[in-house]
Amino acid sequence: MANGISKNTQSDRRRVLIFSLRNIFPKALFRCPHYEFEDIICEIDSAALLAPELNPSNMRPRFATRLAYHAPVILNPGIRRIQAETQYDIFFTICGYPEDLPMVGAVTNLREICKTSVCLLDELWVTQIFKHRHFLRILAKFDVVMLYYSQTVKPLANVIGSRCVFLPPGLDAILFCPYPTSPKRVIDVYSIGRRSEITHQKLLKMARDNGLFYMYDSIGGSQSINSREHRALFANVAKRSRYFIVNPGKIDEPHLRGNQIEIGNRYFEGAGCGAIMVGERPKNEEFERLFDWPEAVTHLPYGSCDIDMVMQDLDRDSERQDKIRRAGIVQALRRHDWVYRWEAVLNAVGLEPMQGALERKERLSRLAEVMLKKRRGAEGRI
Repeated sequence: MANGISKNTQSDRRRVLIFSLRNIFPKALFRCPHYEFEDIICEIDSAALLAPELNPSNMRPRFATRLAYHAPVILNPGIRRIQAETQYDIFFTICGYPEDLPMVGAVTNLREICKTSVCLLDELWVTQIFKHRHFLRILAKFDVVMLYYSQTVKPLANVIGSRCVFLPPGLDAILFCPYPTSPKRVIDVYSIGRRSEITHQKLLKMARDNGLFYMYDSIGGSQSINSREHRALFANVAKRSRYFIVNPGKIDEPHLRGNQIEIGNRYFEGAGCGAIMVGERPKNEEFERLFDWPEAVTHLPYGSCDIDMVMQDLDRDSERQDKIRRAGIVQALRRHDWVYRWEAVLNAVGLEPMQGALERKERLSRLAEVMLKKRRGAEGRI
C-alpha cells in the first residue's frame, strides 16, 4: 500500500490511524519489530494503516534533516501531503529516531481528524537531546510521547513540556513461542547484533575445539529483504537455540549513551523463545520490574571470557535449564506480547481494548497454561 490508507475488517468505523514508516524504511532491521507491532495492532483493533513513500532519488530528505540539526526549521522531507478524511479516536506512530519526526507532517489535518495522538520513540539517549532539540519540538504536538528508554522520560518531558511515558519493547510472543512444535535446540549459542569481541572469540574457540554450534552475525549490514520473513526466521532460529546472548542497548558505545543503561529488544525475544539468556543484567530499575522471575538472565559481564564456565554450570542441571526456559516463555506470553503494549497505549489516552485484543490475550493465556502444565519429556524438551 503506497501513499494511501489500508484498513482492516474488524469494524466499519476505524478508531485508530497508524502512521507507518514501513514503505520509507522497508528493510531496516531494527525497525522490523516496529512493523510487527503495527501489524498486531491492525489484527486486534479497528485500525487504518497510513504508509507513505519517499522518492529514493530525491535529495530533499537529506537536506531537510541537515537543516533541522542547525536551525529551528522543519521541512517536509518529500512526502506527498496526505489529506485524511475519516475521523479517528487516536493517531499512533512509531519513530525509530528523532530524525523520523518531520515525516509525520505529511498528514496535514491531524488535529482535525484525530481526537488524541501518541508517538512512540524508539531510540533517544539523554546525551543526544540537545543535538536533536529542533526535531524534538515536533513531539510537543502529541498528547502522549512514549519512549523505549526509561531513563530518557524525565529529561525529555522537561524539554518539551509534554506528557512522556515509558513503554517497554515487546514481541509477538506467539511467533516466538516454541510450543506446540517444540523444535530441538540444535544451536548451542545464538548471538545477534552487538557483541563483546572477547566473549565472541571465546565462543569461536569453543566451536573449533569442542564442536560447539555457535551461530552469529558473520556479515555486516543493517537491512532485511523482507521484514516479516526476517522476524519469522529470527524466531525460528531462536527457538532452536540453547543459549542466547543479551546485552543492554549500545553497550559498546559509552560515548553515545553516557551512563545510561537501557533494556534492548533481545531480552524480550530471548525470554519468549525459551532460550537461556546469558549476558549483562541491566542496572535499570525497570528491568528489575519487567524481568522479576528467578534466573531471568544468567549474568555474564560484558567483555567476559568466562562464558564456557557459565554454560558448563548450567549444563550440569537439566531440570534447572528446563525451569529457566519455561519461566521465560510463560512470562513473555503473560506480560510482554505486543497486545499488552497496545493496552498500555490505550490506557494512556483513556480508551478500552477491543474484542480482538481480548481474544489474543485469551490465546496467550491458554498457551501459558499449557507451558506450565506440560511435563518435561512428555512432548519433547522445550
